[in-house]
Amino acid sequence: MIQIDHVSHRIGGAPILHDISTRLPKGQLTALIGPNGAGKSTLLRLIGRLEPLQAGRITVAGRDVGATPTDQLARVMAILGQQTAIASRLRLSELVAFGRWPHHKGRPCAADRAMVDEALEAFALAPLAGRFLDEVSGGQAQRAHIAMAFAQDTDWMLLDEPLNNLDMAHARALMRRLRDLVDNRGRSVGMVVHEINYAAAWADHVIAMKEGRILAEGPACDVLTETLLSQLYDAPIRVGLHEGRPLVLHHV
Repeated sequence: MIQIDHVSHRIGGAPILHDISTRLPKGQLTALIGPNGAGKSTLLRLIGRLEPLQAGRITVAGRDVGATPTDQLARVMAILGQQTAIASRLRLSELVAFGRWPHHKGRPCAADRAMVDEALEAFALAPLAGRFLDEVSGGQAQRAHIAMAFAQDTDWMLLDEPLNNLDMAHARALMRRLRDLVDNRGRSVGMVVHEINYAAAWADHVIAMKEGRILAEGPACDVLTETLLSQLYDAPIRVGLHEGRPLVLHHV
């Protein structure tokens, strides 16, 4: 479990998070939703220690994020932020291989190479493995970064808007892959999602944030209601049902 206790955060003096206390359950896919500026990405970055914790406490599988050595934390948690700028003359296979660094520390073995091959295959990148990053599309590069996090082979994967740049087929394929990791490989996933119906269709647990606070959290069917979503996004939103899951009609 990821436990978040009384976390507050400021950027340039402006309050971004206000005394956040919540949890991401182990063995589930948790979606963080909410309007722009809600604090979702900031919270994910604090969990992943991409930003220093200013107030409060965060633990991942019982490990204090503020005190655990980086190499130990990297064996438990992989995080992919929105900013993925990296040397363009890097081949996709080389990028994905970076995910194995916490395991081999510069001395890759056959098991590391096998994990990289599995990651490339899992995200339909094997035919592109030898291409440089500036020779592939934005969606293909995005999948390569996700494959790098997958190759890290940690109990937790944290992904900030991983569906960016992905077309419908690849977005659905990614969600199926993440669902499989949770259901069949014992992984736990936390992700920021803007397209609400991906959370509705695939998430076990939803955390709705607005203006740096938790507005609601729980199963998708409890959080993704017309009343709550209309309050969350300050717009009238209709919600139907599809195969027993919420279907959010935000586009009409």
